[in-house]
Amino acid sequence: MSHPVPHDIDVRPIAEDEFADWQRALNTGFLLEPTLPPEILEVRRRNLASGRLLGAFDRGRCVATFRSFPQEVTAVGGTPVAADAITSVTVTPTHRRRGLLTRMMGSDLTAARERGDVVASLIAAEYPIYGRFGFGPATTTNEWTIDVPRAGFGPRGPAMPEDGGRVDLVDAEDVRKLGPELHERLRRGQPGAVSRDELWWQVNTGAVRFHADRWREPCYGVYRSADGEVEGMVAYRCDDTWGDAKQPLNTATVLGLMTVTPAAERALWYYLCSIDWVVRVKSGWRSPDDVLPLLLPDPRAARLTTQADWLWLRLLDVARAMEARSYPSAGELVLEVADAAGLAGGRYLLDVAPDGASCTPTSRSADLTLDVSDLARLWLGDESAERLAVLGRVREERAGAVRVADALLRTSRRPWCPDMF
Repeated sequence: MSHPVPHDIDVRPIAEDEFADWQRALNTGFLLEPTLPPEILEVRRRNLASGRLLGAFDRGRCVATFRSFPQEVTAVGGTPVAADAITSVTVTPTHRRRGLLTRMMGSDLTAARERGDVVASLIAAEYPIYGRFGFGPATTTNEWTIDVPRAGFGPRGPAMPEDGGRVDLVDAEDVRKLGPELHERLRRGQPGAVSRDELWWQVNTGAVRFHADRWREPCYGVYRSADGEVEGMVAYRCDDTWGDAKQPLNTATVLGLMTVTPAAERALWYYLCSIDWVVRVKSGWRSPDDVLPLLLPDPRAARLTTQADWLWLRLLDVARAMEARSYPSAGELVLEVADAAGLAGGRYLLDVAPDGASCTPTSRSADLTLDVSDLARLWLGDESAERLAVLGRVREERAGAVRVADALLRTSRRPWCPDMF
């Protein structure tokens, strides 16, 4: 089979009347049914077609897809930074290895840098793809499965809060009213958290149907403190599984659980472990240092079932990114940042003082040399410069510089992104 050279394929923003073709290529790339029902396609068209959608077209047919949208990522210390969130990335199997993703990514990142975005973000379906574009894994996610009978609560289950707080079941409409403000409180204090727009709340509560499969409404619960303030929220579904001896063997799967106080976190996990007929609780995506296992009388009842990279970041403006975050101590570091794409490379002096940090171009000798993708690993404080140096990904130009980097950049609690996008 003869293939056209890459530049015979047109890579460009899609026109509105090309949305159905773009969506078909997207579904094909994700191994889904290529054609959506007309009503679902129309919902997606109304909500997505006016956004930043790129396509690659070969003889008029869409063969690769790419979408980005505005987002904010919370830096260490709570400052939100402007991000170019990337999703819907596919290349049709017949058109792999032709540089289509490289062209779409290059176009999008250049535009994001010109807009003034500080970072680009994505959730990687496959690990090897995005490092070559300057992305690095910046957060990790874990999932636990709790064996409720072994958790150590006893035959009566976990005790409910005695602090005057309460757990109430609510409806989807309540979630759309109460959730956005609670999420704003969460993301202001959680490095790695990302913003959610109104469409997110509509899709994730069934008000807008984005998918062809039947919507299954979850159960929703909120934790209210003694003074009535909403401090936590959970969405979960239960299956209907019974053993041969008519024993309940049901699993509660958490779709999302967010809290802004320790009391709310304890109360919601205890609530999930107290539901009649539920013998397993799947935690959903959680922070890698989540306190969940230690909330149980027997932490071994929480078995780690998933551990993987999650949010990937690509720095587009090193100076603004480093100045946006906070640091645990004063100090200075000269970073030689390599960037093959020419978007954010250079030599920078990071100077952290008690009244804040500055990051400026410098001609001073470098303390550390690293790729922009590895600086992305370090930016939220989850990775260790010393570990990267052992791997040869960070080169120490001045003795002791990796220890200085870890003292400045690492955080006491690990970053976490609760969202898929």
